[in-house]
Amino acid sequence: MSKPEIRVATFAGPGAEPVIQSVPWPKVPRKAALIKVGACGVCGTDQHILKGHWPKPLPWPFTLGHEIGGVIVEKGEEFTADFMEKPLQVGSKVMIPPLMPCGHCYYCVHYPEQANKCLTPVYYGRYLGFDKAPHLWGGWAEYVYVDLEMLPGTKVYKLPDDMSLRLGALSEPLTSCIRAFNRATRAGGFKWGDTVVIQGSGPIGILAVAAAQEMGAGRVICVGAPEEPRLALARKFGAEATVDITKVTTPEARIAAVREIVGGFGADLVMDCSGHPTAGPEGIEFLRDGGTYVEMGQFTDAGKIETSWHRICSKDLNVLGSWAFTGNDLPLGVDMLYRARDKYPWLEMQTVYPFTQEGVSQAVKDAMAMKTVKSTIVPFPELVA
Repeated sequence: MSKPEIRVATFAGPGAEPVIQSVPWPKVPRKAALIKVGACGVCGTDQHILKGHWPKPLPWPFTLGHEIGGVIVEKGEEFTADFMEKPLQVGSKVMIPPLMPCGHCYYCVHYPEQANKCLTPVYYGRYLGFDKAPHLWGGWAEYVYVDLEMLPGTKVYKLPDDMSLRLGALSEPLTSCIRAFNRATRAGGFKWGDTVVIQGSGPIGILAVAAAQEMGAGRVICVGAPEEPRLALARKFGAEATVDITKVTTPEARIAAVREIVGGFGADLVMDCSGHPTAGPEGIEFLRDGGTYVEMGQFTDAGKIETSWHRICSKDLNVLGSWAFTGNDLPLGVDMLYRARDKYPWLEMQTVYPFTQEGVSQAVKDAMAMKTVKSTIVPFPELVA
């Protein structure tokens, strides 16, 4: 009995509508596996790529989507364990990250805590073109193919057997938040009981609200928009207060509003998850002197803005950048989601869309219009029921 063809969504370039294409069921050699996609989120990076903002060449046409929770349906005899040596079998729930450090370049070898700056990483949903067989290189598809021989930098992470694949699809963006807070911790800029302000109320901002609390923050305030669904959800996730930038419309007013909420001399830590260039100059004024600012939202170049670095010096600030994560960070995201699975309304973040041309297109449009917090494409609803 012949196996069915597999449907994948491809995009021909920025601004293009998705096209659903069918490809043959692949042969799965000894170090490879085929993963059935349960859920895959629409990331801000996907939106930037489709708006034409990505600064590096891309292999159009290709399949987007890298926040993947899936289940192994076929595997080779030597595909036996995940990156953390947990055993894998047919039926195992897994996630695969987009940025997979190679393990042997200069940064991976000499600076393993900054292997996120790997010189030759594997990228699912971004740098693997549709033309490369077997054409299953992104999460906006029915299946994803992994092959440790073809792409030895590939990493697969086992999810708990009773973890929802929708929850698993949040482990990649949550890990970025955890890594950013750990950057601050290592720099002496974040400790138990600190007051934290999150700039941005999109999916990363909401996840950062949860991560801050799980990692020891005493108070969390979120600055963003719109009220529905985003700021309302931030409060459900534990933000004690929110500031709506559509109502508090000037930097001066927002600085005053945040300082009134925080009290004292200002926040201990401010993290930008918005990706807007104006966030930085405004955010450092939320801080007390000696505080820490973490920039993790500028994943694409959104442009310059006039600023005075005198404020960084005169306020005696830590200013840190955080780019994605390393191979060893991912289990932290999986573990936090699993431990706190009943503590936060994780699945309320996600608006579910079917895997059709119309469904994928609408998921992207709604994310761009901020009608959703996390548009999530679900090819097989029975896998996430």
